[in-house]
Amino acid sequence: MTDEMSPAERYAASRRRAAENATALAQFRELYEFGLDPFQIEACRALEAGSGVLVAAPTGSGKTIVGEFAVHLALAEGRKCFYTTPIKALSNQKYSDLAKRYGAAKVGLLTGDNSVNGDAPVIVMTTEVLRNMLYAGSAALDGLGYVVMDEVHYLSDRFRGAVWEEVIIHLPQSVTLVSLSATVSNAEEFGDWLDTVRGDTAVIVSEHRPVPLWQHVLAGRRMYDLFEEKADGTGPQGRREVNADLERLARMENQRTYHPRAKRGREADRERERRARSRVWTPSRAEVIDRLDNEGLLPAITFIFSRAGCEAAVQQCLYAGLRLNNDEARARVRAIVEERTRAIPDEDLHVLGYFEWLEGLERGIAAHHAGMLPAFKEVVEELFTAGLVKAVFATETLALGINMPARSVVLEKLVKWNGEMHADITPGEYTQLTGRAGRRGIDVEGHAVVLWQRGFDPGAVAGLAGTRTYPLRSSFKPSYNMAVNLVGQFGRHRSRELLETSFAQFQADRSVVGISRQVQRNEEGLEGYRASMTCHLGDFDAYMNLRRELKDREANLSRQGAAQRRAAATDALEKLKPGDIIHVPAGKYAGLALVLEPGLPAGRAGGRHPRDGEYHDGPRPLVLTAERQVKRLAQLDFPVPVEALDRMRIPKSFNPRSPQSRRDLASAMRSKAGTAGWAAPTHHRRKERSAAADDTEIMRLRAAIRAHPCHGCDDREDHARWAERYQRLRRDTQQLERRIEGRTNTIARTFDRVCAVLAELGYLEGDKVTADGRRLARLYGELDLLASECLRDGVWDGLGPAELAACASALVYESRQSDDAVAPKLPSGNARAALGEMVRIWGRLDALEEDHRINQTEGVGQREPDLGFAWAAYRWASGQSLDSVLSDADMPAGDFVRWCKQLIDVLGQISEAAPEGSPVRRTARKAVDGLLRGVVAYSSVG
Repeated sequence: MTDEMSPAERYAASRRRAAENATALAQFRELYEFGLDPFQIEACRALEAGSGVLVAAPTGSGKTIVGEFAVHLALAEGRKCFYTTPIKALSNQKYSDLAKRYGAAKVGLLTGDNSVNGDAPVIVMTTEVLRNMLYAGSAALDGLGYVVMDEVHYLSDRFRGAVWEEVIIHLPQSVTLVSLSATVSNAEEFGDWLDTVRGDTAVIVSEHRPVPLWQHVLAGRRMYDLFEEKADGTGPQGRREVNADLERLARMENQRTYHPRAKRGREADRERERRARSRVWTPSRAEVIDRLDNEGLLPAITFIFSRAGCEAAVQQCLYAGLRLNNDEARARVRAIVEERTRAIPDEDLHVLGYFEWLEGLERGIAAHHAGMLPAFKEVVEELFTAGLVKAVFATETLALGINMPARSVVLEKLVKWNGEMHADITPGEYTQLTGRAGRRGIDVEGHAVVLWQRGFDPGAVAGLAGTRTYPLRSSFKPSYNMAVNLVGQFGRHRSRELLETSFAQFQADRSVVGISRQVQRNEEGLEGYRASMTCHLGDFDAYMNLRRELKDREANLSRQGAAQRRAAATDALEKLKPGDIIHVPAGKYAGLALVLEPGLPAGRAGGRHPRDGEYHDGPRPLVLTAERQVKRLAQLDFPVPVEALDRMRIPKSFNPRSPQSRRDLASAMRSKAGTAGWAAPTHHRRKERSAAADDTEIMRLRAAIRAHPCHGCDDREDHARWAERYQRLRRDTQQLERRIEGRTNTIARTFDRVCAVLAELGYLEGDKVTADGRRLARLYGELDLLASECLRDGVWDGLGPAELAACASALVYESRQSDDAVAPKLPSGNARAALGEMVRIWGRLDALEEDHRINQTEGVGQREPDLGFAWAAYRWASGQSLDSVLSDADMPAGDFVRWCKQLIDVLGQISEAAPEGSPVRRTARKAVDGLLRGVVAYSSVG
């Protein structure tokens, strides 16, 4: 082709090639042994042309290449680049990658735990660190040219997502933003917002997976493809349909489930025969790994939505005799493990389950979850990447960014506990989890395997696998810390305007357009309904108003009767005393029960804080049921008054945690009730018709209805049906109008309420941030205002280091499961008194927030401090051994280390925020020293 070109054309082509070779992208491409994909090239070109970019691409597609190009551009231009990640483990991983490529002198690391080469031109950091820099006006921002926000879809996270939006809004306009996201279905909407707040932003979306992903179902001994190709004449690949064999199998198995044969003989003796007769079963974990090994589909990650399930899976594989490593690999594993864990004291190894963990690693099998010691997780990741661990059983947290791809991903179940209930996983979660399958540059294809379960629905699985709906939703809410920082920098009015530019408000404003159109359609419908309800005898609308008033009056009288019953039930509960034997009239624990604690404000363990002598939830007695359960009951369990049937003494030695103790006391209670000739009381609901029959307003309304002209219309009920439709549509329309009003300026209104609380407490005076406000500006976290109030009131002034650690733990710790039946163990003396004062201060703040309509369920406000980690923090900071602390706390080592790291972080904030010369400042530093030892000190990530 070149020979056919004229000399002028050859000269022009040569000039073009020379120009291309002179670009930064051309130089950057030479750093990599592989060629760049089209979406990577498009994004890099936009970046070099001066645009910000949003790259949305599947897991493992290589979108971080675009972030690395931003690093390359910054170094070439003599400017700085900050590379942010959502978690410390990712920051450590990225720091290691960039230091290898550009040299340790040019790359730094800033996380809550580590500070390495903080003056380097390229710094890897967690997003929170950058947010704090922006509010503090850090000198490190000077010369900043690029910011990479890896995993930017984290802004959907309800707990931490606001940090991403704060950074995006507050970064100087001179900084070019590189946003890297998983595949989301509304990337264009997010890009439009970035374009609004950051200027020119190119949106590059790629659905292409570099390594194709095959979907399978493992049922019994057979691996089925989830989809089959059907030729339809439209192209070489045709269309994908659910495998017909799989659908037939599901129908047959479901029929067997509903029409089972009678069992004969001992099940254990006939297991092999049963499997032989059955066409399908759910294979065991060991069978799954063995099958994948035989098929050449290892390494594999099996996602199990339970920490205990992950650990149990490793043990099951070991008991089954699985060995995935040869002698040479076993020796390499042992050498790496001993090198990486040599800093761990010998006396802690047994406590940490080191030897059982090592045996699994030597066989090529491991668990990976948040309850593990961070150092152990790091070793698992390293060995898996090196091909020395071939089967990992992990919780879904592994899917959140750690670079640990596999050839195959196995999903045992498609249901997980979401903190409140067992719910089906979403298409977005399915995509995120299975996206780990297929290692770029290693595997030709990846494999996602779903295990057969009873009631299996192939169509539902195909829906998960075939849907790409993962919308990005803002979780942005103003906090107290954010408010004082913004007002301090920009003043109230400018701060309000800045918050109006949030993605949350952007999405809310867009949604208003569709709602407004619906209001217009409703108004057209209302006109039609009004015409149909017109009566020639009179004003039918007025007649319907009379009928509605009568209905409302009758309902109101009924509610008053119910309220009186509730009040009587509350009064009866307040009279209960420890040792009373009662009959719980309703609810899950209905029946005989012994009152252990009446649940009045002085002995309160749950619910909202009492205020002005009122109970927000009513008394909540703690009882021992006849079934030997210790439970705290609620007002709903007592729809009618209850009274003591008898009394008995509760032994001082009674321990609600002890099954034997509960059994003995429940037996004594039943005996006591039997001796007293107890019988369940019978409650009769009071009839309420008499109240309605004697009500003068009801009599007046009935007379007015009979006297109205429309009452005598032959088409009265036909008109009434149209009038009811009119009223329903009008109520719907009014609700839509309220939604429009509610979504307009929502963030600014919440900001105004937050500022009103701060003004009442003396943190703000108009546009001025007070000295107390400046202290609050240095406290980050959910309980920022509570921490500031504790400092201002001197709650922690007389505490020792271990006591302060116990108190500060209540600011960060959150129990995994809510259990207010048994009070947490607390240190005695000053620490216990200070913790009690913290709860009282929270109650005062809670009441103040309620006055200002600040709703905790919307992510704004101060949650109740959790005292569940106070005893463990106190003992560890006091120098107790790991064995005794963990056994007493009943907590996995990984959780313990993570909470200690967060506690160390908040103690650092307290030290910085406390007044100069304050004893708390020195005590907080000593508390950090007491915590930062042993497993906490040698864990490099949190």
